[in-house]
Amino acid sequence: MHDLTLTTAVLLCVAAALAGWVDAVVGGGGLLQVPALLIAFPQLAPVYALGTNKAVSVVGTSAAAVTYARRAPVDVRLAVRLGGVAALAAVGGAFFAAGVDSDVLRPVIMVLLLAVAAFVVLRPQFGQNADGGAATRQRVVTAIVVVGAGIGFYDGLLGPGTGTFLVIGLVALLSMDMVTASATAKVVNVGTNLGALAMFTWQGTVLWALAPFMALFNLAGGTVGARMALRRGSGFVRVVMLVVVVALVGKLAHDQWGS
Repeated sequence: MHDLTLTTAVLLCVAAALAGWVDAVVGGGGLLQVPALLIAFPQLAPVYALGTNKAVSVVGTSAAAVTYARRAPVDVRLAVRLGGVAALAAVGGAFFAAGVDSDVLRPVIMVLLLAVAAFVVLRPQFGQNADGGAATRQRVVTAIVVVGAGIGFYDGLLGPGTGTFLVIGLVALLSMDMVTASATAKVVNVGTNLGALAMFTWQGTVLWALAPFMALFNLAGGTVGARMALRRGSGFVRVVMLVVVVALVGKLAHDQWGS
């Protein structure tokens, strides 16, 4: 931290604000925030970037969740159940984060993201409107396992694209529209961030001298992003999702083969 210049600190705060905006609309803010931290502190182990990212992101995500909950039709009971399971799963994922072989995981994630992008492009009505019916018990249980436990574990383990995976999972499994799915995803994402943050804090891999300042900018970005998504609707969220997915695939491909 003693090597941190004013210019670098400002750039980190700008990255935090942009990450908060992206996270609030569709998820994937870690695509901006984690690389920014890695560049600012090349001498530190990557797990410090992951831990600090969680400490920052939980603030903006919480603000976005509150903004959505006030104006979007969120099933709070379902969202809290998903978030609780996701928080516990994220603790497990964060426990293994330091030893994860990212060279193995990146190609798998890229394939999943490309499949998501192709699906959204080929089905333009995907997530535009909810089907209007209540989710069956079987679909809710499946969502808790896949969205709560599965994606929660992934968020603690690695993180990039978690919000996008949450939105897609909620639309596909529970037939939500994009805005409602994004709103619900924020509540779940608060759970995953808190769970992972608890483990990273226990491991001592959070830069607490920096995180509060970045968190303020992340908070502002998250609030603005949530309001824009609510005002502009599912079509806007869908477009941002595709942009984020393409950018994330490019970032992962560069990490895998560019160096």
